[in-house]
Amino acid sequence: MTSKKRVLTAIARQEPDRVPVNYLGNAGIDARLRAHFGTNDLNAALGIDFRFVSAPHIGPKRHAGTGGVDVDVWGIRRRWVEHETGGYWDFCEWPLRDATVEQVDAWPFPTADDFDYSGIADACERVGGYCVQCGGAGWPDVINGCGMLRTMEQVLIDLISDDEAGLRLIDRRQAVLLEVARRTLEAGKGRIDLLCLGEDLGTQRGPTLSLDLFRRHIKPRIAQFAALARSFNIPAMIHSCGSSSWAFDDFIEMGIAVVDTLQPEAKDMAPAYLKQRFGDRLAFHGCISTAGPLAYGTADDVRKTVRETLDIMMPGGGYLLSPTHQVQDNTPVENVLAMYETARAHGRY
Repeated sequence: MTSKKRVLTAIARQEPDRVPVNYLGNAGIDARLRAHFGTNDLNAALGIDFRFVSAPHIGPKRHAGTGGVDVDVWGIRRRWVEHETGGYWDFCEWPLRDATVEQVDAWPFPTADDFDYSGIADACERVGGYCVQCGGAGWPDVINGCGMLRTMEQVLIDLISDDEAGLRLIDRRQAVLLEVARRTLEAGKGRIDLLCLGEDLGTQRGPTLSLDLFRRHIKPRIAQFAALARSFNIPAMIHSCGSSSWAFDDFIEMGIAVVDTLQPEAKDMAPAYLKQRFGDRLAFHGCISTAGPLAYGTADDVRKTVRETLDIMMPGGGYLLSPTHQVQDNTPVENVLAMYETARAHGRY
């Protein structure tokens, strides 16, 4: 099978020739893997079945940072924070924390016209044998995406209290992302296979918010993206951290085909539970925890975890192996290699 056929077969909950695999990693582990393989193309080196296309931002620079603060096109502010194995661009200022409706309306956001879609079709053509995906965990990502400007605490308060300024921020951001998604899919001319979405809905121990609150404010916004995917006749996959299986029935109702992340250590997220409860209605992407043996165990521990996960998730199709999040700086290279070597050896039907 081609990678494209392999992925789409698994998403359709049928058995491909082998389990498809994906890779996510941060800059530190990426650099060490590139040095190991002697190439910058980690997708090829690891045998990854997915490729990503996007429209780069070419619009005006509406925000500027000072004093070592990096500011992106949305006005989100980050500062570099080092730790013993690398570092992160961490959030350091929240300019709309106390914003009024008028201040939210005046905040400079990018528009869909600020992105260049002209190269999408050619990019899709170059990677046509793979599963071509667009979007990501930030679409629509209400809680995190708006929390980066307003604080996560305030966004949750906004949702609970129907705060007008908070809801206005959510809808302004959503409108831009939805139109960027539409134009990206149009530019792909039928060559984009998967629309990726995200909304972190769980902690390790349970839901971040109630089901009623999810259905009032979050579900209708995700549903707009799911409907867009259906209009282009492609599946949608949604990322959600933590204990999020409580929302899976609603995902299914919206027409979402694949759930991503699947942290096995979180409540009601064990592979056996997910497969038994939802395996006839959803495909699964993830399950290999970046906070478990991959980071803290030996290569043999990783092989054991991957084999056990495959034994549970493979039957009948519907499984795409991936780390739950970006593989982190503290992960040994040999553990990453063990994950993909085991997937290739043990993941054949």
